Amino acid sequence: MYKRVRLKDTVEVPPKHLADVTDERVKALLQDKLEGRMDEDVGSVVSVIEVHDIGEGAVLHNRPGVYYEAEFDALTYDPDMQEVADGTVVETVEFGAFVGIGPVDGLLHVSQITDEYLTFDGANQQLASSDSDKTLGVDDAVRVRVVTKSIDERNPRDSKIGLTAKQPGLGKHEWLEGQRQHREQTGEEAD
Repeated sequence: MYKRVRLKDTVEVPPKHLADVTDERVKALLQDKLEGRMDEDVGSVVSVIEVHDIGEGAVLHNRPGVYYEAEFDALTYDPDMQEVADGTVVETVEFGAFVGIGPVDGLLHVSQITDEYLTFDGANQQLASSDSDKTLGVDDAVRVRVVTKSIDERNPRDSKIGLTAKQPGLGKHEWLEGQRQHREQTGEEAD
């Protein structure tokens, strides 16, 4: 879920910019420092939007810059547990597919895609069913649910988001559309 949040953080202004400690300068430094980073409390920082307050600068022994505490608004993305999200497959591997949801990727394990047995087709970079014509590959649009979340602030790339597509109303958009059309033709009720 995207949220606009009010945050505080300390930013170092290098000596060459000490004559220009403005909201725009501090915003640019905060963007360099924070955008794309994960935080356990707020999720992934997508963008620093607006600086509201810049505190008094502090000089630290043996450090060249001046440190300022700033209060600012940021746009963050933090997927909630059980949240349903539309995403795009960014990579397929033997054990599943990585799905881009917002600015982060989650793992859709092969066991959480469909009840059908899927095999990895490395030549075509897709997972394919031997029971039907279902395939899941890079750039496919999918609807998924967040089922696990573990954020590692020190190593954001080690953060893990687990996804499922096995519940009714979830899966590859193409499959969902096929199910909808079938229900309309047969007059069946949705699950």
